[in-house]
Order: sequence, then C-alpha cells, then structure tokens
Amino acid sequence: MISNDISNTETVRNVFIIDDKGIVRTVLVYPMNVGRNISEIIRIVQSLQMADCSKGSTPANWLPGNPVIVPSPQTFNALQERTKEIEQNNNGMSWYLSFKEPSENCIEKVENKKIG
Repeated sequence: MISNDISNTETVRNVFIIDDKGIVRTVLVYPMNVGRNISEIIRIVQSLQMADCSKGSTPANWLPGNPVIVPSPQTFNALQERTKEIEQNNNGMSWYLSFKEPSENCIEKVENKKIG
C-alpha cells in the first residue's frame, strides 16, 4: 500500500484481517522500517473467533484460554441477576464489567481452526 503521508512511491506494510463473509475486521498499518508481529496477528484472529463464538468481547491483552467479557445486561432484571452472580462468583467488577470462561465448544473451535 502507498501512504502519501510517508512517500508517493514507497509502500508501508498493511495487514487486513477479513472474515469468511468478506467483512474487514482488522486493519494494521506498519511503517516501512518496522516488521510485522505475526504472534499478534494470530492472537487477533483468535480473539475475533472467540468473541464471535462466545458472544462476548475479549479484553486488552487477551490470550486464548483467558475469560471473555460478558455483554452488558439489557434489562433492569438482568442487571439485578448479574449483580447477584458477580457477588456469588466473584467474576466481575460491576454489572457492566463481568467475565465468563468461554465454553469448551468455543475453545475447541479457536484452537482447532487453521489460520490462513
């Protein structure tokens, strides 16, 4: 890719992660003098797969096998249930930030999926 901010003739390194539906999910742009981090690219793909499968979100610095963030409750009753669950399981900071272990099904999908 050409980046006019850097040069009219030299390329920068771009990484596009595109899902199976043809949707661009991630764009990384590296300067010409910086190499790509393949481990981070693989982690991003695994994170996208886990978030999709678990219907949650992955937090900063997430690694495979770590908990995922549970979506926020949509009703007041669900909020109250979430608060009780956090108190019982100690799995969050408050109703809007709680965690869950991914299902075995999701873990298997992410671990067994080929990248590329």
